[in-house]
Amino acid sequence: MSDTSIDASSSDEGRKRHPLAMETLVSLCAARGFIYPASEIYGGIAGFWDYGPLGVELKNNLKQFWWRRMVREREDVVGVDSAIISHPRTWEASGHVDNFSDPMVDCRRCNKRFRADQIPDEKCSATTKKDADRSHDFTEARDFNLMLSTQLGASVDESTTAFLRPETCQPIFSGFKRVRESARQKVPFGIAQVGKAFRNEITPRNFTFRSREFEQAEMEFFCHPSEREKWFEHWREYRLQFHRDIGIDDSLLRTRPHAADELAHYANAADDIEFLFPFGWQEIEGIHDRGDWDLSRHTEYSGKELGITDEQTKERFMPMCIETSVGIDRTTLALLVAAYSNEQLEGGEERTVMRFHPTLAPIKVAVLPLSKKLAEPAKALNKTLCGLFNTSYDDAGNIGRRYRRQDEVGTPFCVTYDFDSEDDGCVTVRERDTMNQERVPIEGLANRLRDRLEAGL
Repeated sequence: MSDTSIDASSSDEGRKRHPLAMETLVSLCAARGFIYPASEIYGGIAGFWDYGPLGVELKNNLKQFWWRRMVREREDVVGVDSAIISHPRTWEASGHVDNFSDPMVDCRRCNKRFRADQIPDEKCSATTKKDADRSHDFTEARDFNLMLSTQLGASVDESTTAFLRPETCQPIFSGFKRVRESARQKVPFGIAQVGKAFRNEITPRNFTFRSREFEQAEMEFFCHPSEREKWFEHWREYRLQFHRDIGIDDSLLRTRPHAADELAHYANAADDIEFLFPFGWQEIEGIHDRGDWDLSRHTEYSGKELGITDEQTKERFMPMCIETSVGIDRTTLALLVAAYSNEQLEGGEERTVMRFHPTLAPIKVAVLPLSKKLAEPAKALNKTLCGLFNTSYDDAGNIGRRYRRQDEVGTPFCVTYDFDSEDDGCVTVRERDTMNQERVPIEGLANRLRDRLEAGL
């Protein structure tokens, strides 16, 4: 996924903001265990985040839905899980060693580093109010490579230096021949994977939107040169529909084609799928026509031929590549923004509700005994349901307060076991979005809930 999305302040439309304040969402995420700073007890570490009990469920649900759509439901895409560290020549071939950099400046006063195009307006922290000149004293701009390096083996020298991958796609290209032959795939076909990537961002910002450790879901689709435009259009529409299907409204989505002067050096065409965040329109996924750049470069640098021969026509060609690259962390953040709602209820009461699509909701069903005296049968019911979907059992506080807690974490259904349940064999099912309640027989409850969840409520 590229970092070439336009500055949100560069156009009238770009200045539009989601009404939700980021501070409100960040606070909710920490309080409810969605996302919070890594190493929090030590003051955190910039650009790194931990996903808590609810956050990991939401993120895993997103990854599983992506995998189902991109791999399981298609005959022309297979999956891989490649190593995070590749042979260093990989990053020479890809151009990352020479080109994966940002122009940076250093302040001689405070020793802080900034991107040359994002110099802050605030005063230099090394100065005081008594200083006549409180400005930064910047060096000339110079390139700073964004790859994170590590050392392999016991000795430490240049030959043992390796890099944490800055993107997940390059191992797909270097493994193209092996995957194609072992999976018995013919062009056109795709290779997909979900995995971690690392970039030494100088100014990580906007919560989890720009981090130093992040997760990508990428698919490289290889086709004949004559079909590259057809497949580019196909994947752009296919991926846009995906974001609709995970519950994001069209009003929060747009596509933006890259102008000729912002295309990556290897790209023939590129479109971003952008989401309206509280900090403006920003990219959550990129669809790129990478041409034959990657396979050709790895052929050159490895000495291994990655071109193919058409069995019928005997034509020899290098496949073109159409890439779809979605940021899992960015899309998880988009899901949190899109789901958040604060409602005014009758009588002046209000509730916060996360309207996650049921497929992605961290908790599908909450089992709530009306009284702790009913804990035993309620826990038995929860044990039955948790084998089918992720459930939560809660018997602390009055039932209204427990409903509000489940609303706040986006649970689609609450099942209340009351004093009549043992006699009539029924429970009360409450729906999150409408707050409607229905008396339902315990027998067949699991199937009924599953059908409602699969139908999207």
